[in-house]
Amino acid sequence: MDNTSSPITEFILRGIPHTKDLRLPLVALFFLIYILTLLGNSLLIVVVKENTALQTPMYFFLTNLSFLNMFLSSVTLPKLLGNFLLDKTITFVGCACQLYFFHFLGGCECFLYTVMAYDRYAAICRPLHYSSLMGYRTCISLAFGCWFTASLHSMNNTMLTFFLPYCGSNEIDYFFCDIIPVLKLACADTTTNKTVTLASIGAIALLCFILILTSYAHILIAIMKIKTKDARKKTFSTCASHMTVVLLFYVPCVFIYLRPYSCSSLDSTIAIFYTLITPFLNPFIYSLRNKEVKVFLKKLVRGICL
Repeated sequence: MDNTSSPITEFILRGIPHTKDLRLPLVALFFLIYILTLLGNSLLIVVVKENTALQTPMYFFLTNLSFLNMFLSSVTLPKLLGNFLLDKTITFVGCACQLYFFHFLGGCECFLYTVMAYDRYAAICRPLHYSSLMGYRTCISLAFGCWFTASLHSMNNTMLTFFLPYCGSNEIDYFFCDIIPVLKLACADTTTNKTVTLASIGAIALLCFILILTSYAHILIAIMKIKTKDARKKTFSTCASHMTVVLLFYVPCVFIYLRPYSCSSLDSTIAIFYTLITPFLNPFIYSLRNKEVKVFLKKLVRGICL
């Protein structure tokens, strides 16, 4: 559709390129990933809630991360499945909502990884002060700060994107409404909008990543000072899961948002990874490395089977 005179009321999501002959297998695969993402993250939340040994600041933030994983997948995956099943349209308001919630949840996840890195720093580098540094009120305040700041950040990006006029082509060359694909359709100069939104995303991501690296630099120094090999290995293991999910989150995002003018079909594949695969993997990465989680899960499975 190309109507240069009347404003756009709906968009068409062109979906993932080069997948026309793979629709049914991909629908089955993505639906399975979505169900497992919901089950895995829900189960981790239940395990933390029911196991008093896991009711610590680290697992409090991990339950927040599990909620984010479920909602982030729900923002993009159901519409992607509908796209494969020939429902390619999305209303103007629906597109704005999808963009807002995607960047809200993604931004919150970025902040949360930073808070979790600080939690590991406090636990390993300042163990005697840990209970005072990461008390209940502090944890609640940090979590609220992540959600609230991410909401403001996403609202700013959404307004900069959708306050522009849209009156030309309504085909978004992507599988969901993201800033750069949507701005390409605006009937106005988008240079300022792109610069401001991408600068804000880049500045926040870079600041969070620097804080995470700073925390882990101190942690690494503290680990190297531990005398026994087993103690060093155990301490390092508690941080390995977090560093793994941080890399899974940041590497694809850097690839996408530091190449804003790229039109490569590879961008859609990378976007699928951090919007679908990473939320699916997170609960498994954490649970498989934690003895208490594995023991509780075994008890839960035995209870269900009996």
